[in-house]
Amino acid sequence: MTPVLLSWSGGKDAAWALHVLRQRGELDVVGLVTTVTEGFERISMQGIRVDVMELQAQATGLPVLQARIPQACDNPTYEAAFASALASARERWPGICDIAFGDLFLADIKAWRDAFCARLDWQPHCPLFGSNTASLARTMLDGGLRARLCCVDTTQLDARFAGRDFDESLLADLPAGVDPCGENGEFHTCVHAGPMFAAPIAIERGETVLRDGRFAYTDFELAAAASGNRVHDSPDPIPD
Repeated sequence: MTPVLLSWSGGKDAAWALHVLRQRGELDVVGLVTTVTEGFERISMQGIRVDVMELQAQATGLPVLQARIPQACDNPTYEAAFASALASARERWPGICDIAFGDLFLADIKAWRDAFCARLDWQPHCPLFGSNTASLARTMLDGGLRARLCCVDTTQLDARFAGRDFDESLLADLPAGVDPCGENGEFHTCVHAGPMFAAPIAIERGETVLRDGRFAYTDFELAAAASGNRVHDSPDPIPD
């Protein structure tokens, strides 16, 4: 099979994309690549701690490469960091030129990824693209995926949703106009169980804070039972 990297956000869409790729058996996912904000030591946008992300990667059985970006990162800096991570991937897996993303239906984001990958001579794949997100959300739940909302855009969804389980109750409570998978940026998730993991990850809910006057972040730490698997010490709480 053709080897492929998977862009890893730590959320449900990336996790389900991994599951779908493995089920299809056409591409061999050999590693993950994720973007980490320096200083915060968290996955960019999702706000997932690095030690939680690394335990997620262990649960998938895959190595993870980090594209490290500064705080308040502009797009050229982000692209340079991601390009550097992809170059490192080619050192590890000579000849690899395929990468997958968990995009669902935003055509402009997909077009940007396609153009970015083309400049670097990489072939993008979006195994979930075009999915009906209402059906997909329930397929994920029926398939055993478990996640918590780690970030809510309070301009689109009430902050009280931050920290909740991604489950049938949440789907029923989402206001009209909010995508069931949060594909318009309404919310982001932290996956802790599912068919893409060898075993569930034990996480504990921490505080919820508002950043940039807009995003409600709920902190999730590794539970005490999982503390022996930590790769790094826990970073400081999410700053205001």
